Amino acid sequence: MRVSADRVCLLSVLCSAMVACGGQAPAGAPPGGAPGGRPPMPVESITVAARPVEQTSEFVAVLKSRTSVTIQPQAEGFLTKIAVQSGDRVARGALLFEIDAAVPQAALRTLESTRALRQTDVDHARQELARARTLYAAGAISQRELQQAETLDRGAAAALKVVDEQMQQTRTDLSYYRVLAPSAGVIGDVPVRTGDRVTRATALTVIDDNEALEAYVSVPVQQASALQVGLPTRIVDDRGTVLASNPVSYVSPTVEPTQTVLAKVALRDGRGQFRAQQLVRVQVIWSTSPAVTVPLTALSRINGQYFAFVMQPEGQGFVARQKGLTLGPLVGNDYVVQGGLAEGDRLITGGIQKIGEGAPVMPAPAGPPPSPAGPSAP
Repeated sequence: MRVSADRVCLLSVLCSAMVACGGQAPAGAPPGGAPGGRPPMPVESITVAARPVEQTSEFVAVLKSRTSVTIQPQAEGFLTKIAVQSGDRVARGALLFEIDAAVPQAALRTLESTRALRQTDVDHARQELARARTLYAAGAISQRELQQAETLDRGAAAALKVVDEQMQQTRTDLSYYRVLAPSAGVIGDVPVRTGDRVTRATALTVIDDNEALEAYVSVPVQQASALQVGLPTRIVDDRGTVLASNPVSYVSPTVEPTQTVLAKVALRDGRGQFRAQQLVRVQVIWSTSPAVTVPLTALSRINGQYFAFVMQPEGQGFVARQKGLTLGPLVGNDYVVQGGLAEGDRLITGGIQKIGEGAPVMPAPAGPPPSPAGPSAP
């Protein structure tokens, strides 16, 4: 039977279409693709492994100077001069305040005049004693008269000595009207003004030495059992940057009325960076142990629950699987994982905005190596 040329051509077209529809995937398609041929999404990933993690607690501490001195006068009167301002750094012996000293100065001038009279009496008594000794040697006077001259000389000398001691005491009292710095440091608040009347109970100012500071840390009594001298601590700023690291130098043996235990940290590291009475954040490092952590950028939060994507093998490729996580404290930029991840899991850390549950993924290729340095092309 002869078949027409048109029918042969139609049969050839139908056979070609059937082969195309029932054939295999075209060469070069990526493995592990989703139904419909969706290509896997390149994502960044890391293999989860335990690393040393510090167990810390953070407290607010106040810095106090170990050489803090409250300045109080040893004399009473009106302030005539304030030689310093708050924040000034002073050396030992520097003038701080002057108090009106008119009364002791007048007393000193009176004593100086009295001393001049007493000195005249001494000079006269010595002359009389020398004359009496000469006359006694010549037999012109009796021994009793000589003894009287010696008594007058001793009395005049004693009277002069009393005046000298009174003058010394007055000069000492007069020195108290000039208030000097007993130690070097920084001047605190100056609550008095020129013209104020001050007494021995008046607090003029405070001198703090910022080179010798201690952090006073109040630790709740529930955590105090782990406190011990030598425990490492850190002072951090609001961004968590470490400013100083020092060990605990003192732990109080008693509990405060606030049910806290006082711990002191002497600032050797960071000396000169802080001021007395400054509030700082202190981290006490209780221990260091291995733990699994996850970067903050790899997490997503849905209805208060944290999730992360892991890369799991499936077929000839990988798919993204979402896992719920139980998180612990934040350490730097990583959360401590208390449940949901295990060592060896392949955590997706980049590109999570472009994937969902069951999405095909593949490891992101490494970036191109940097071109070697050399002269630029002409």
